[in-house]
Amino acid sequence: MLHQTIELNTRARCQFIDVMPQVRAFLASAPPDGLLVAYCPHTTAGVTINEKADPDVARDILRHLEKLAPADPAFLHAEGNSDAHIKTLLTGVSVQVPVVGGKPLLGTWQTLFFCEYDGPRQRRLELAFLPSAEGRSR
Repeated sequence: MLHQTIELNTRARCQFIDVMPQVRAFLASAPPDGLLVAYCPHTTAGVTINEKADPDVARDILRHLEKLAPADPAFLHAEGNSDAHIKTLLTGVSVQVPVVGGKPLLGTWQTLFFCEYDGPRQRRLELAFLPSAEGRSR
């Protein structure tokens, strides 16, 4: 298994950051076939796969998540970021992507986004690559 930590400095309370450039750089040192796992070790941030071609899609998702889980002073959690915990629960903290021929098997319009819900902050995204059985024997 290969592993790399990506360090991110988010700029806004809620934002999606396209991390495919960092993922592609990581995969350049990996065997050609296997499984990429991206994992976010934070309780108020996540990771997802969605459309990259139209930036309005990411903006629409963030706007709708805000409607689903708005900041609310009635939340019991003392840190005031319960909405961020809920948004993270909705998007999740990990994704898995098959890799064939050194390329992630994503759709034409897809990318991998780091999802910030309680920024700005310094964050981490953990990448792991599990080579296929054939890749391990090479």
